[in-house]
Amino acid sequence: MEMNKLGKVIVRIPATSANLGPGVNSIGIALKLYYTVIVEEPTSEWRVNHALGEQIPHDENNLIVKTILKINPDIKPHQLTVMSDIPVMHGLGSSTTATVAGIKIANALGKMNLSLDEQINLGSRMEKHSNNVASAILGDLTISTFDGNLATTVKTTIPKNIKALVSIKNSSNQSKIIADNEMISYKDAVNASSFSNVFIAAIMSNEWSKATSMMELDHFYKYISSDDGYNLNLIRNIAHRVGVHSTYLSGFGSTVVTLGTESELNQIRDALSDQDFKGSLRIINIDRDGAQVRGE
Repeated sequence: MEMNKLGKVIVRIPATSANLGPGVNSIGIALKLYYTVIVEEPTSEWRVNHALGEQIPHDENNLIVKTILKINPDIKPHQLTVMSDIPVMHGLGSSTTATVAGIKIANALGKMNLSLDEQINLGSRMEKHSNNVASAILGDLTISTFDGNLATTVKTTIPKNIKALVSIKNSSNQSKIIADNEMISYKDAVNASSFSNVFIAAIMSNEWSKATSMMELDHFYKYISSDDGYNLNLIRNIAHRVGVHSTYLSGFGSTVVTLGTESELNQIRDALSDQDFKGSLRIINIDRDGAQVRGE
């Protein structure tokens, strides 16, 4: 590996939003919020500089370092500096970005020449599902499945004029989609599968309006907590007044995402502001390229 002139490797990973409509643990998109890691000089022990809160370790217990060493235990310690625009524990893939950063750094420092498919497989095994990992590595919209060992992924694109309204409430509590002692009904599972199939077919055929008509027919979300359900329904109702039917709960966190044109999303944001929504409202572009590494 040839270092850049600064002698550093710089890794940039996009935020991800997963579980679009019925696509639980399968469909995800990448957003233009970024997690950046600068790999600096070798040190006697791992040091991770960041301002993400004291709950995030600064040593070898940091998820980035644990991922690096899990992939290649022979890599020597370095100092890492982390900068992030992605809120922690809000359903936007903050843990995935650290995992993917570790994979990219191990690949670069260890001269491993891992293919993108191999990187997605490694990340999926660590995350136990593939949707966030695939979107973070490839960008845009990805559809993937993971059988516990092998991830199979397809990347496609949503229309270039579509952006995301990210509505984050003032809480970091994550929902559980299903309690341990509950099961999704067979009818709900079959319907969700068919909705997901039509959503993907419409995306691949560039029929955006038909795709969005499937996104809120999710059935899984009758199992979410009442608090998240309230926020999801509030934003959906406002979006429907604008004619937008593409609002979903991102990753079972405290974030609701609505996909639409900038004009549509501005109308929804203004209406939510009038409702005194307790949280942040941001319109964010879709990241089309996925994780990037400079200095390899």
